[in-house]
Amino acid sequence: MSSDQPRARYLTVAEVAEVMRVSKMTVYRLVHSGEMPAVRVGRSFRVPQDALDQYLATSYIEADRLTS
Repeated sequence: MSSDQPRARYLTVAEVAEVMRVSKMTVYRLVHSGEMPAVRVGRSFRVPQDALDQYLATSYIEADRLTS
């Protein structure tokens, strides 16, 4: 398996929760609602690092929108 593309990094629900500073239940809700892509491995979920980065980038709220 020789590919020029780097391999995707997958994070556990606990790792995603730690990065986002939310509970694991919040991450499970995002996964089950389809807001955050994930793959199922047995009974567990793994979130691609790229999916987390994309979610955080698109969920960013600018300061001026907070005061409106």
